[in-house]
Amino acid sequence: MYLMHGTFAGTDAAGILAELGRLFPSASDALAKLAKAVVDAAFADNGNYVAAYARMFEEALNADGGPPIPVRTFAWSGENHHLGRADAAVRLIDELASTELPAGKRILCWGHSHAGNVLALMTNLVAGDEESIGSFFRAAAWHYRVPLLGMVDMPIWEKVERRLREGSRPIIRAPLDLVTFGTPIRYGWDLQGYDRLLHFVNHRPRPGQPLERAFWPPTPDDVRRGLDGDYVQQFGIAGTNTLPALWSWRGWFVEQRLGRLLQPDFSPLDLTARLRLGLRTPDAGRTLLVDYGPAEGSLAEHLAGHAVYTKLDWLPFHAAETARELYATDDA
Repeated sequence: MYLMHGTFAGTDAAGILAELGRLFPSASDALAKLAKAVVDAAFADNGNYVAAYARMFEEALNADGGPPIPVRTFAWSGENHHLGRADAAVRLIDELASTELPAGKRILCWGHSHAGNVLALMTNLVAGDEESIGSFFRAAAWHYRVPLLGMVDMPIWEKVERRLREGSRPIIRAPLDLVTFGTPIRYGWDLQGYDRLLHFVNHRPRPGQPLERAFWPPTPDDVRRGLDGDYVQQFGIAGTNTLPALWSWRGWFVEQRLGRLLQPDFSPLDLTARLRLGLRTPDAGRTLLVDYGPAEGSLAEHLAGHAVYTKLDWLPFHAAETARELYATDDA
């Protein structure tokens, strides 16, 4: 089982370490671990999966002495743009494709916030045909290959590209089950790229409004109090990306190309109309709209209704609902 944090809770939300990693590859892992430790100390479990959460989850899952279920955290940059999520998807494919499990075992990924969109991108890559895989890696080529020189300075991208182009499927051999928490609706899901899919969304419908739609427009005080549920899930749709770091000119170029590939019909002028729709449920998988109750603490603590999913108090509920929705059978 893998726990994946969302945007801004990662190892490199500002894109600094990625550039340093090109110059000092041997130090990049150590710098990423240090950065994640700093983020964990600052955010704790506010919209973030910390090591203590994973450890307690693993201990609880294995308390009955059955077959062991390891629980790991998967760290990614946390950058709020297409390139950051694409890089995370490539690295996750490398991790999962290298995981050796006995027959009959499964992989379960929990993704908070835009980590859910990392999972969506991953499904499109592992199930993609030659044309779609080629389009993706051509669009991102300058991210991992030095322009004009052709030298690869991010070998993991070339490694995953090669494995995907080999055509042997499935590249991830264990059945893959995915759960998202407060993931803004961005990318589509390839149904051939996963086995089971479940979504949790913090949602508090208002009287007179469609039950499954978020209210629009909320007031600043509504957001401060988390009145309607998860505003980050509501607001983080196409058109709300930040740009790659100013010093990453390659990143700016690749971001534009990925944007044209991943959301070809988007216009910034459409953002208000899309927000007005108040969409909570993606087309794929099953969505549980959950009223978690009034937001607790300050805006910095509940993150506009977005932090509740990773709170340890809600772990038993999320684990039980995941088990019921994905694994329950008639006799068990």
